[in-house]
Amino acid sequence: MVRLLLCLALLVFPWPGKAWVYPEHRQISYLAIQQLGPEYRRILDEIWAQVRIGYEDRLSPSILDPGHGLDPEVLDFASWPAIAGDHSCSPEQMMDIILASDWILRVDHIATRLQNDLAKAQRPDQTINAIRNSDIRLQRADSDYATRAGTNNVHFLLARTTVAATAGEYFNESLQEGAPLNALGAYGYFHTRAMERVAQSNSPNLTREQRSAILLAAMANEAFALHFLEDAFAAGHVVGSWGNAAQRKGTHDHYNEAGLEVETWDEQRLVLTGDAYMRPADALVVAKAVQTSLEQFCQAMLEGRGGTLVPPGDLEILPDTFDVCANNNMPIGLTNRELLDEVLLGTPTPGLVEGLGQLARFRTELGPFIGASSSVETGWLNGGFGPGQEEQALIGSIEANLVFGLGLDGVMNKAGDGLAFIQVGWRQDSPTTSQFTDPSSTIQGSSVTATIPGRSAYNLRVRMPFWLIPGDLILGAAIFSWASPKTLERMAVTAGNGGFIPWQSGISTGIGRFQFVLGREVGVSFYGVRRIQESLVIPNRTFNETSLVAYRSTKWDFPFLEYQPTRTFSNTQSASLKVQFSVGVDVPWRERTLAPANADAVDLESVWYMGMRLVYHWRRYF
Repeated sequence: MVRLLLCLALLVFPWPGKAWVYPEHRQISYLAIQQLGPEYRRILDEIWAQVRIGYEDRLSPSILDPGHGLDPEVLDFASWPAIAGDHSCSPEQMMDIILASDWILRVDHIATRLQNDLAKAQRPDQTINAIRNSDIRLQRADSDYATRAGTNNVHFLLARTTVAATAGEYFNESLQEGAPLNALGAYGYFHTRAMERVAQSNSPNLTREQRSAILLAAMANEAFALHFLEDAFAAGHVVGSWGNAAQRKGTHDHYNEAGLEVETWDEQRLVLTGDAYMRPADALVVAKAVQTSLEQFCQAMLEGRGGTLVPPGDLEILPDTFDVCANNNMPIGLTNRELLDEVLLGTPTPGLVEGLGQLARFRTELGPFIGASSSVETGWLNGGFGPGQEEQALIGSIEANLVFGLGLDGVMNKAGDGLAFIQVGWRQDSPTTSQFTDPSSTIQGSSVTATIPGRSAYNLRVRMPFWLIPGDLILGAAIFSWASPKTLERMAVTAGNGGFIPWQSGISTGIGRFQFVLGREVGVSFYGVRRIQESLVIPNRTFNETSLVAYRSTKWDFPFLEYQPTRTFSNTQSASLKVQFSVGVDVPWRERTLAPANADAVDLESVWYMGMRLVYHWRRYF
């Protein structure tokens, strides 16, 4: 179990911190290109025409594809910033994926479905389900989707260290070599590389193939830059990425949904939302910044026409190779601050670092916890332990437990469930409603004559997600933790999001959350162990003789469906109430006939049951 928890911790450290979802990135870029003036749009169209040479079967005829839909055969430029960062780690890798992979078209299809589902969502649960379905599909199409963005905070703004910091000081801090990778720094680096390439494309000594390749590299660099510029406007990425993983994700998710009032460096006040909650007003604000960046890109093309010869050895034909997934600090790179400031002054002023004046922080249910659990249960039994005891019965029980585990709820989205725990405690059962006496007898039955008398047991319950079959993460951790950590990480992500066949992902509704959990949780109760032994009165089939039989039994409980109508979470504590439906079997063992002394041995039989539990969970996170 310890190895399993370490495996699942891969979901927490790091966690996937993407900003706008794919269709939002694409919508922003689409708006920005539409808003370009005629001259800049003409230049961009000319560049696109040259970039398409040799790739006509993958790149759309127009820089914006007006017929973009659910069955894409080509990609337009508006899709590139959506692919950058979230589905690729460098401009070079992005172009390899766009031009040579088949799965990226599936990603684009999934994104369009998400866009349609979000547009139709009228309630929060419908939004949650839309995001859940999209994440499951994206993880299948792009196996690195959930983990690609987790090694650093490149999608976030650096927190301000002082309230007195000027725009220039903050930009210097974000752009300087060695600074932690951040959204503004990544934008500045790749935007500068893009303008260098586009200016180089005007050299008169280039062949058509060289010019086309250089322009493709320039467009790739600019698309990669635009992704991070767009990220800088997502509310959850403005508030600061400091704190532990639970605080970072909780704060990120809260502000993206609830919105955040911000002030830009040029003193414009506005309210922003974030990932999957973008409003038309948000799109227009971000598109304006993207438009300014594209205008600078086109202007660099204009100013470079009639440029000087570039020695063949100095040509930079390929897209930039700087990997934002494998690095943690800003690279060496000269930037034109005057041009960058024109764009960056319109970005939001980020929150302060931890301390006085910090924005309110929120936490999600990530990390280790201890807790308590209690439950009441009613169950249906198919009979008793004795031979011929086939009368169906009802039984009740209560439980009190201590819980130790690792919370991984909603790592990718609110429908996810990577929760893992061990629960130990005590269980008390009522007598069954059936009696061991002769049914034709007029004797009034009581708890003394119950087929199975009241009894108590030590209780153990284990919950863990699985990739394909229950327990496979334990085996996977033993093998892949050293042989292929990346494979283990992918398995853990998939398991936490419902499994390889994602039928165990949570389903949100207007009245609560439903989830199939068969194989995810198992409970075991030990009756008659380390205490006064349990005993039964077992009659023969004619009810004229009885035997007193001592026994022990092990009851296996397999929940298959959960309904959670309510759940609350504060900064460090959570409380939830859920209804759990289960099936199981009570297996007797170590039977011994106590009386009469000369009685034949009695072979007890297993009892099958179905149950419904009302469970209360309280957890304290650390």
